[in-house]
Amino acid sequence: MVPLTALVMPLQSGLVPDGGRDEIFQTIFVWFLILGTIVGVVVIGYMLYNAYKFRDRGERDDDDGIDRPELGELPEGGGGGRKLALSLLLSAAIVISLITWTYFALVDVETRATQTDDSLNVQVEGFQFGWEFIYPNGNTSETLRVPANTTVQLTVTSRDVFHNFGIPAFKMKTDALPGQTTDTWFQPNETGTYQAQCFELCGAGHSAMNANVSVMEPDAYEQWYENTTPANTTGNATTNATTDNATATNATTGNATTANNATAATNGTTAA
Repeated sequence: MVPLTALVMPLQSGLVPDGGRDEIFQTIFVWFLILGTIVGVVVIGYMLYNAYKFRDRGERDDDDGIDRPELGELPEGGGGGRKLALSLLLSAAIVISLITWTYFALVDVETRATQTDDSLNVQVEGFQFGWEFIYPNGNTSETLRVPANTTVQLTVTSRDVFHNFGIPAFKMKTDALPGQTTDTWFQPNETGTYQAQCFELCGAGHSAMNANVSVMEPDAYEQWYENTTPANTTGNATTNATTDNATATNATTGNATTANNATAATNGTTAA
């Protein structure tokens, strides 16, 4: 993986498209569309040209200089196969170049997150039927809030059954498996609210297993993040307070019981 990553990084600045996953896949689609259109125009155009050139015009002059093939006659000439060889070599060069470029672009999609040091790391836990997002400070949320123009790394897992977490707007999805984690990334460039959903049939509530993805301005995100606190802090404080109250109650009850026993003992001795 290290040599492959070292090979991809220099290509990323030129041949491999830069940007988020959606931009990379959009670039690949556009190039396939352009080259496919060019090939289609050339092939269909050449076919129509030959159909028109050698069309049956009924009575025609045999001295027009065109050597038309006759029924049952084997074609001759053709340059000894040079045209066929040239067309095959040109087609092979285009197809191999396109496949190679696409391969490195897809490898870049998988390795981009590992090359970024200033990315945001969020843990994603799926459950029947919802998603929970855990931030580095321990804060949990049912809405995935991320800053714009930042690479977001996701570590995805499941608490119960197989799920699949995906955000169609950013062309990403990955499995959420119980007891395992999968890593993926995306880079949102436009603010707004998008939708994440489950792509694995996981039960009766699968169709409603959605979550909002809020892409915020970096300053607004920083302000929101600074005001968040870990979800378990309040729980721990409440637990500690409850424990302290229980201890105090037990102590009070114990002291009252001891005093009552002592009084009863004293009264008993006096009566005797």
